[in-house]
Amino acid sequence: MDRNEVLLVGRLSAAPEDHTLPSGDTVTKWRIIVRRRRRQRRGGTLTDSVPCVTFSPETADVVRGLKPRDYLQVTGSFRCRVFGPTGAKVWKYEVEVTSAKPVDVVVAAEDPPDGDGNGDGVGEEARGTVTPLVPRRVLQLARAS
Repeated sequence: MDRNEVLLVGRLSAAPEDHTLPSGDTVTKWRIIVRRRRRQRRGGTLTDSVPCVTFSPETADVVRGLKPRDYLQVTGSFRCRVFGPTGAKVWKYEVEVTSAKPVDVVVAAEDPPDGDGNGDGVGEEARGTVTPLVPRRVLQLARAS
């Protein structure tokens, strides 16, 4: 059984942008910044900037209501889209988001400092908590009828 499910919790990198397609539909685009797990080696990238899109007006409204660097949780599917003429195709990977919600976060003590000492990039007004989701091993999948 194939599954294409994405769950990301991170920070909004900048204000989302709306684009009207030739069909008349509106697509909302933004990026979410997600920290990588800590590695022993220094000098590597510590975050990923993941491109996200949605065609849902309700989901777009939630994202538009956030400020850059606010935390959010998105769910959706990983997509690969191909653009351009036959001889010069461009492959673009993104998360097509079906739902988004703001989350409150207090960053753990082991995160790197960012000037205010807590490493979250949002100053001293950090809010609430988020419990990290740890993938569980699935020994056997149920058969679909």
